[in-house]
Amino acid sequence: MTFGPEQLGQSRTDLAESLRELRKRAGLTGDRLARRCNMSQSQISKFETGKKTPRLVDVERILRALDAPPELVTEVTALARIANTEWQDKRSSWRRGTERRQAELASLESEATELRYFLPSMITGLLATPEYIRASLRHTPGDSSKTAARKLERQAVLYDTSKTFAFLLTEQAARWAIVPASAMAVQIDRLVSLSHLPNLRIGVIPLGTVISRGPMNTFTIYDDRLATVENFTGRMVFRDARDISEHLAVFSFLENHACFNDEARQLLQQWADLYR
Repeated sequence: MTFGPEQLGQSRTDLAESLRELRKRAGLTGDRLARRCNMSQSQISKFETGKKTPRLVDVERILRALDAPPELVTEVTALARIANTEWQDKRSSWRRGTERRQAELASLESEATELRYFLPSMITGLLATPEYIRASLRHTPGDSSKTAARKLERQAVLYDTSKTFAFLLTEQAARWAIVPASAMAVQIDRLVSLSHLPNLRIGVIPLGTVISRGPMNTFTIYDDRLATVENFTGRMVFRDARDISEHLAVFSFLENHACFNDEARQLLQQWADLYR
């Protein structure tokens, strides 16, 4: 099933209406359906009014309880999967303010305990030097100084030892020069320094590593509950367990091809020296 970003918000409304209509067709009250699903009546009500988006597993339980026909199961589960996906376009983020976006990211980082980042093209702000951050914001409309300051403030989360971080960078990401050579050397040196933190792992995948799966895009996984995928025009937010599981599997696959610890630091040092 294909869909455009504009369908994502509507899918939540459609899902709520579909669940409500199916229950009524089955001749069940919300309370009776809740007992069949081992859920609370208030939970069913929130699903049917769109106040809460059900997970795919919740929708499957409801459809089984309603003994829905196969064609409706296919249709409604597809709606549920779309409803658990959010599209955040970059222009809307700019209109709302890039500082607000930084606050949203800080909230995600504060709530998670295990964070994984795959970086195929550039270094993420959490690992970046001030000069690198400022350069990365050159194409952002308006005054980016406050956004840069917020990005630097977010880096404090790396020193929270109750959390673990894993960063996978391709050689291209580590060496992509958005700042002059001397500043790139400093930036790569920072990666080496951060790799010594006890709760942080930095893996690098050098060019020439034989990997059967291509680095499609940047993505971040927060625990096992949420994944974000970025492209030029915006980002997708996935909350469906199957989508998150797929990203976890891809991350694990790529992780098995990366260099870590002293081997990674040696490669990073070589790349930094090339810029000196």
